[in-house]
Amino acid sequence: MGSKNVVVFEDFFPAMVEKLGAEGFMKELSNGFRLLVDGDKGVITFESLKKNWALLGLKEMSDEEAKCMLREGDLNGDGALNEMEFCTLMLG
Repeated sequence: MGSKNVVVFEDFFPAMVEKLGAEGFMKELSNGFRLLVDGDKGVITFESLKKNWALLGLKEMSDEEAKCMLREGDLNGDGALNEMEFCTLMLG
């Protein structure tokens, strides 16, 4: 777990994989992507992340933290996260 009562999702991944199996875990990551995606663009944008982050318990995330997350995961440089980039970011 992270410090100061901060939930770090990565800390739960090994237990989730053990419980769900690899295929079930990947399905849950895909479900997370669908919660955050911009329905019109098919990718997670800053705007869609900011609009939906409370659904994942991230309501205290700052704009700068959200932008940093997008930059970190944006492998193709388009300023957004596709499903592969999102899953890679979550696993990294």
